[in-house]
Amino acid sequence: MRDLIGSHDLLLVTLDTLRFDVADDLVRAGRTPTLARVLPGGRWERRHSPASFTYAAHHAFFAGFLPTPTGPGPHERLFAARFPGSESAGADTWVFDAPDLPTALRVEGYHTVCLGGVGFFNLRSPLGAVLPGLFAEAYWEPGFGVTAPDCLDAQLDRLAEVVDRTPVDRPLFTFLNVAALHQPNRHYLPGAETDDRASHAAALEYVDSRLDRLFALVGGRGRPTFVIMCSDHGTAYGEDGHTGHRFGHEVVWTVPYAHFTLDPGDS
Repeated sequence: MRDLIGSHDLLLVTLDTLRFDVADDLVRAGRTPTLARVLPGGRWERRHSPASFTYAAHHAFFAGFLPTPTGPGPHERLFAARFPGSESAGADTWVFDAPDLPTALRVEGYHTVCLGGVGFFNLRSPLGAVLPGLFAEAYWEPGFGVTAPDCLDAQLDRLAEVVDRTPVDRPLFTFLNVAALHQPNRHYLPGAETDDRASHAAALEYVDSRLDRLFALVGGRGRPTFVIMCSDHGTAYGEDGHTGHRFGHEVVWTVPYAHFTLDPGDS
């Protein structure tokens, strides 16, 4: 990772609330063809989130604690905020002297942009401004949120404006929090009256159908783009009597993860 800083644009996409089992089932069944094309080996990696809900997970992500591989560690991290005693920063880790990734990248000359989705990015309260406040530009509107069936389309419309006005000689860090998977998601499944695994899956199919546009936008600036895609946590639909998240359960802690590089023209 340390060799990519400055030469590559960076894209971090959190597919908020996406369960690993649903993501894995869909890519294996050919229902998410864009993801199948870009994921290494055409499959998601199974990892564990550092937290069980959005706010805590993203604080960890921005400090360098991305979802952890499920096998025995230690596992070298891609990037890390420097602190004494860290055991997971290695020779290839980009270690920075800042409290968070967006701040560190701004020091390195990156333009940093946040396109929020769920309520912790809505800029409507002091709490909803904490995470977006780490970025040079941050955007949220109701059309980006959990109740908007075309939320990702609206975010990509705004991203297109950002890309158009960002000089191509300045590296770009784009953070995109996608709200479609979060409840309510039954509007993605015609006739559905409640949220369940099937509507969660239909939401992911919607997201997959828009990813080519996302990759074309970030990949049209003439430099390679290093992409990290993952979920911040899963969610329960009745497993062991649980609904939702913010508790310790396998379907909450287990998330899909991938990172890969898009070369110019790959979209």
